[in-house]
Amino acid sequence: MKTVNLREKLGLFSSHWDPHVIAEYNENEVMVVKFMGEYPFHKHNTTDDFFYVLEGEMVMDIEGNPSQTVKAGELFIVPKGVVHRPRAEKEVKVLLIEPKGEPNSGDSEREPALKPHI
Repeated sequence: MKTVNLREKLGLFSSHWDPHVIAEYNENEVMVVKFMGEYPFHKHNTTDDFFYVLEGEMVMDIEGNPSQTVKAGELFIVPKGVVHRPRAEKEVKVLLIEPKGEPNSGDSEREPALKPHI
């Protein structure tokens, strides 16, 4: 048991779209990520997708629905099976929670991130 400082962990890397595992609980990985630009549209067939914006602002594009802006202090959950695309005009810092082993790329053709532990 220990305290995890999110700001400190986010200071350890500068890459975008590269989630880093900062903690684990049950069968889930808690990660921090920075991103800017847009990720490909994709879906996760077996799990919901959890986003909590720590700093900045992101937009979640959902196939067939209006885009949703998610600001610092807000969270957004994409239900399993829903096609979506996160994007940001300026760098955004986000906390993610996913089951261990779930590729962040979902069913897109993008190579999944390695998700190193920091």
